[in-house]
Amino acid sequence: MNSPRDLRRRIRSVGSTAQITKAMQMVAASKMRRAQQSAIAGRPFVQLLYRIQREATTRMGEFNHPLLEVRHVKRRAVIVMGADKGLCGALNTNLFRLATEFDPQSTIFIAAGKKAAQFIVRTKRHLVAEFTYADTPQFSQARAISAYARDLFLKREVDQVQIIATRFENTLTQYPLCLEFLPVGEIKGMTIPGARAEEELAGDTGESLFEPSPKAVLQYLLSHYLDIYIYQVMLNAKASELSARMVSMKNATDNAENLISDLTLEYNKIRQGNITRELLEIAGGQAE
Repeated sequence: MNSPRDLRRRIRSVGSTAQITKAMQMVAASKMRRAQQSAIAGRPFVQLLYRIQREATTRMGEFNHPLLEVRHVKRRAVIVMGADKGLCGALNTNLFRLATEFDPQSTIFIAAGKKAAQFIVRTKRHLVAEFTYADTPQFSQARAISAYARDLFLKREVDQVQIIATRFENTLTQYPLCLEFLPVGEIKGMTIPGARAEEELAGDTGESLFEPSPKAVLQYLLSHYLDIYIYQVMLNAKASELSARMVSMKNATDNAENLISDLTLEYNKIRQGNITRELLEIAGGQAE
């Protein structure tokens, strides 16, 4: 049975923990709103850009571009878009579970976020590059990741590049997914509003005119499309991380407060029992 002193010590300890988790919850909540707004605001533009990309690349005729080249996959690169910190529930665990599905012998990894890099090194997978991004992701950071992955593909060091990241739905719902990055093509496993099906695009007999030339237009379009693609993935990943951390810290704070309540009740019962026993001893002594 716990003594009153032990219970008081535990109540103080849990109270200190609750103060820390409450502060972390409030910090994550303040950052989360801005991150969520950025992730949601960028979606219409990225969806429009994706539709333009599919229309242009499908209807460009015989023109070929190195970023569109589909090869037999002997070696692939995977960009793991993880978090910089923990304390965000099962977010990182669910993300890394997808990474373990790739064959480590034929896969090289590009880490975005400290936790992703730590996971890749800890599991003895081949880490070729590590990037970081802030709580407010910058486009220059996305461009650096995109350029590195493009170089690997264009130099034929890899035949395919994929992204493992977390898609933000709402504060309570974020889920990991694997996306195709290179070669440029259809994004499978996701529904893009307004995008026509591949069969419909292939059956379109309309003509397209590229000015000044298909090469110039697509050279500009594809590089910017890939940069913005990565940037939107980063915004979703950061919104997911901060949302998961806010919810996780709120749950931790609530659990700590419930534990304090239970401990306080137990302490009061023991204290009341001790007072009653002392009163009975005093009454018994007077009776004698």
